Amino acid sequence: MLINSIKKGLLVGIKTTWSLGKVIFPVTLAVSILQYTPLLAWLIKAIGPLMKLIGLPGDAAIPLVLGNILNLYAAIGAILTLDFSVKEVFILAVMLSFSHNLLVESTVALKAGVKLWVVLTVRLGLAFVSAAVINLVWHGGGSQAVYGFIQQKAEPASGVLNILLEAVEKAGLGIVQLAMIVIPLMAAIQILKDLQWLGKFSKTMAPMTRTLGMKENTSTTMAAGLLFGLAYGAGVMIQAVKEDGVSKKDATLAFIFLVSCHAVVEDTLIFIPLGIPVWPLLLIRIGVAVLLTLIVGTIWKQTGVIKRKEVNL
Repeated sequence: MLINSIKKGLLVGIKTTWSLGKVIFPVTLAVSILQYTPLLAWLIKAIGPLMKLIGLPGDAAIPLVLGNILNLYAAIGAILTLDFSVKEVFILAVMLSFSHNLLVESTVALKAGVKLWVVLTVRLGLAFVSAAVINLVWHGGGSQAVYGFIQQKAEPASGVLNILLEAVEKAGLGIVQLAMIVIPLMAAIQILKDLQWLGKFSKTMAPMTRTLGMKENTSTTMAAGLLFGLAYGAGVMIQAVKEDGVSKKDATLAFIFLVSCHAVVEDTLIFIPLGIPVWPLLLIRIGVAVLLTLIVGTIWKQTGVIKRKEVNL
């Protein structure tokens, strides 16, 4: 059974890599070429002042926009083509952890009964506030980031052929690094599914959900989101909300937690090739998610908003 799970997981990992690679490869290729054109320089100049408020250069807008419209892999594909310091990459990683793939993941939240404005306010708000705080608090990280296999060249490429070759090289290496993370991760997730550990994990989370102001029947939704993410775990999460009778209040609190901290394994590991410390990234996500959920739950309970809403249902 274990061997079959591994085989199935590897196959899913390969398919996932292919699916995501079709996004990250062309994005990396396009951005690599665009950095040699006047268009990118104009965009950087226009957005530069806004980016400086959160400690980022103007070209940081490119991965932020791609990450929010598409996904983390598209954003990482853009980062791989640009020169940033360790601090700047870390700020981008934190922002993208909170706010990415808005179109798909906001749709998931809506299907589970969560208001759109709640999702957008939490995700975008956390992204920009966290960036501003890190920029003010952290005074280190000034050295240039090293992106795994991709080494910075002493001189920029010259000539159309050299620019294309450099772009293809960066895009190809980005796919290799993606595969090295996604394929074994999908195999591990498949094993967890087949061994029915998701159900066991959800039971262990019951005390945590109670502490955060939710009933125990929210634990499956929380477990699916933490392990698989809002997009990958969408089916499990929506089904859990329906079958377990999760109230709108608990679903909202669960999604407030999960939009801040979901797919904690995958969304943390994929930042490793960017050469940044990932443990602080993970701790920031978990800490902010717990604190924000507790604050919102406490405020709603004390003001009586929850009770009034439930009476009106």
